[in-house]
Amino acid sequence: MRTALTIAGSDSGGGAGIQADIKTMTANGVFATCAVTALTAQNTTGVTGIMEATPEFLGQQLDCIFTDIFPDAVKIGMVSSAGLIGMIADKLEQYGAKKIVLDPVMVATSGAKLISDDAVEALRTRLIPLAAVITPNIPEAEVLTGMHIQSAADMEQAAQNLHRQFGCAVLLKGGHQLNDANDFLCADAGSQWFKGQRINNPNTHGTGCTLSSAIASNLAKGFPLAESVARAKRYISGALGAMLDLGKGSGPMNHAFDIKSEFMAEGKESEA
Repeated sequence: MRTALTIAGSDSGGGAGIQADIKTMTANGVFATCAVTALTAQNTTGVTGIMEATPEFLGQQLDCIFTDIFPDAVKIGMVSSAGLIGMIADKLEQYGAKKIVLDPVMVATSGAKLISDDAVEALRTRLIPLAAVITPNIPEAEVLTGMHIQSAADMEQAAQNLHRQFGCAVLLKGGHQLNDANDFLCADAGSQWFKGQRINNPNTHGTGCTLSSAIASNLAKGFPLAESVARAKRYISGALGAMLDLGKGSGPMNHAFDIKSEFMAEGKESEA
């Protein structure tokens, strides 16, 4: 079995972060390992607390993984401090990690900035140059490029600028009231649009985590990048289309929508 490592924060609500990553990787046929960057107290209605790992402890987690179950691909999610980013970069370089998918989580859906300026700079100088592909949304691409992205043509230009600047492939995600669910990939092998299926489901918590983890899973299994993206988008559509409805806020998707097993059968209510 191929393996994939997720480096991300924990979501106690189970819809995003390492929980979403591990579910996604399992559903996409790879064995998932993880290194936890932070614990969060959160549910579908919001985040009430964050406790970061120290860079030293994160480094210990990564040492344990790379010296025992070496990953075929790596997914990196939200990392909020320059110290943690530096440790991740050091370990990825030390062990020669390949097929790195970086989801540069920097801006909330509301537009609020989620990480400090020095962490953004560390992402630019340390992590993005190591990535095979980055998966920014429109607000994140605006931070990285300094552009104001208002059209499909702007998306293409921003992705091309990032590709030239950092040397990695760029999957610029649509949404945010622009270009619906269509994403643009700019890579050495060429550029193309991936048309998304717009699904009327308000429960979209963890879609970014899930997409990047599905891409990493498919890269780990040996699929080319463009095919990995296409497969990941089909998986997202299925998880959203299952219309899971949990919690009082923006709920999670059903990552296990395509898993059929005798062990998933529900028990009968007791007659007692």
